[in-house]
Amino acid sequence: MRNKSSFDELSNNVISRGLCTGCGACVAVCPLQNVLTYKHRGPKLDGVCINCGICTRVCPRYKSSVTEMENFVFGRQRKIEEDFGIYKQVLVARSTNEEILRKSQDGGVVTTLLISALESGLINGAITSRVDTTNPWLPLPSVATTRDELIANAGTRYSQSPGLIALKDCVKAGLDKIAFVGTPCQILAIRRIQKFLPKYANSLVFTIGLFCMENFSYNDLMISKIQNELGINLSDIKKTNIKGKFLIYLKTGEVKEISLKETKKFIRPSCQHCGDFSSELADISCGGVGLDGWTYTVIRTGTGANLFYDTTKRDLLKVESAENFQTSTKLLAKLSRVKRSRLNS
Repeated sequence: MRNKSSFDELSNNVISRGLCTGCGACVAVCPLQNVLTYKHRGPKLDGVCINCGICTRVCPRYKSSVTEMENFVFGRQRKIEEDFGIYKQVLVARSTNEEILRKSQDGGVVTTLLISALESGLINGAITSRVDTTNPWLPLPSVATTRDELIANAGTRYSQSPGLIALKDCVKAGLDKIAFVGTPCQILAIRRIQKFLPKYANSLVFTIGLFCMENFSYNDLMISKIQNELGINLSDIKKTNIKGKFLIYLKTGEVKEISLKETKKFIRPSCQHCGDFSSELADISCGGVGLDGWTYTVIRTGTGANLFYDTTKRDLLKVESAENFQTSTKLLAKLSRVKRSRLNS
């Protein structure tokens, strides 16, 4: 019989050691109302824990086995030569919709896939992130149920959002066909929920994972560095991106730069314990990897393949062979190896 554990176990072995990813999975599955809440960029116990052990089962940093999850998702584990994980096909794509391209980070593939799924009835909601209206560029979980909401949420914020807590919002809203978009640690948490507590994920239709080397502290990077030191009003920022440097695109058209070497001091501590760059457990993984106006797309599962090809049938995506983008493929493989090496250092 499995020994049950309490939130203290999670607190002592994950949170106090700086391993918490801030994904919100523990808060999402806690069976008690308002006992486990999300505060100050992490979970906090506000009531009496009943020692059910559910929070430890879903945490991506508590006794987590990547090979176990690979076997759960793909029926096998990654081969050594599969630098960026198990996949069926790699492609490079971009949206055919100019409105989406103007708002999106790179090629608008994630937003286009979500809109296609919503309009076809495959899903009736998607968990993404949005920008806090009172704290510019602070990402918050968002449940988008319309095309306009999906486009408004497009683009990347380089600070962590506790996306999984939005699972409870989906239940409250009566949504039963959900897509989830998130970083590698969040996708791992979703897969742990699906494996160990499947009733909490019955409404999940597919996952889209984002390429992610690390996340940055919002207070350190956005407030202390960009707003206070550089004197940039965060409301004046149109977009941020990482292309060899941390780029800040202002609404005036001006572009400010921060070296990646300098941004290292703003990295969240938990990111140093993650070995997954390309969201290797997602149905589809997407990222820029040196591309301008295109999205490198890794189709990993049958679910992901069906979603992608249904979208292309509707002429919503322009697709190119990854063979024409070897530089990006090599960069993806290199970054994946670099990040995986963190687990051995």
